[in-house]
Amino acid sequence: MTHPPTGADLKACCAAAYSSDAVALLLGDSYHPGGTALTRRLADGLALTPDARVLDVASGRGTTALLLAATHGATVEGVDYSAANTALAQGAAEAAGLAGQVRFTNGDAEQLPCPDGVFDAVVCECALCTFPDKARAAAELARVLRPGGRVGITDVTVDPARLPSALAGLGARIACIADARPLEEYVEILAAAGLRTLRTERHDEAMLRMIDQIEARLNLVRMTAPTKLTDAGIDLDASPAVLEAARTAVGTGVLGYALLIAERGRSGSREHGRS
Repeated sequence: MTHPPTGADLKACCAAAYSSDAVALLLGDSYHPGGTALTRRLADGLALTPDARVLDVASGRGTTALLLAATHGATVEGVDYSAANTALAQGAAEAAGLAGQVRFTNGDAEQLPCPDGVFDAVVCECALCTFPDKARAAAELARVLRPGGRVGITDVTVDPARLPSALAGLGARIACIADARPLEEYVEILAAAGLRTLRTERHDEAMLRMIDQIEARLNLVRMTAPTKLTDAGIDLDASPAVLEAARTAVGTGVLGYALLIAERGRSGSREHGRS
């Protein structure tokens, strides 16, 4: 009998997928819609100063963390579930001459390896949607923030009741779709953790651009190095239908992408948060 995957199973699957070279080939340097342009917009909403201390949760190969350090002068710590990504990110920091300003460690977003109240800002790009326990992860984001600190999130949004079956399986969950939530629900999850949303923006067009990018790169790699994809478990025959389903879902408002800026209360306590 096949049992549904546990939270630990899902985390391991996501970590393996997002540390693979095949995913890097399809997604490029930024593993999320909007790329570094949207990361810069997110950073602008965090009111970062050169002495800011920032945590990047699900930091991947380090693109966001390195950008924040290079453009805002912030000291950045990245936490990622994948040891392979952490090693690659640290290497990228050293290559960029930012090893003294940025460091990466392994960790679980639902149990961050960080003290309470030490960060001026926390960022989490295209990852909250993959965390099995989103409420616990949000509580952790709030816990490590100083009072008045801000959280910046970009993430996939969905209307679960209208999500087509092609976008609802385990593969779609790892692809940040199947367990994503409506924008309003993300706001509610953050509020329950004591984080008041200051601003939300829709960036659905960024999702469409990423679908187009994946399709173009998929076709290129299919012609030049197809085994890189099949060895990574990517079904080349099924991929066109999945991409078309995703494109249609964006067009009908079922699937999208959003930016959120939220703030932890300045009282020093989380009156409405989880203990």
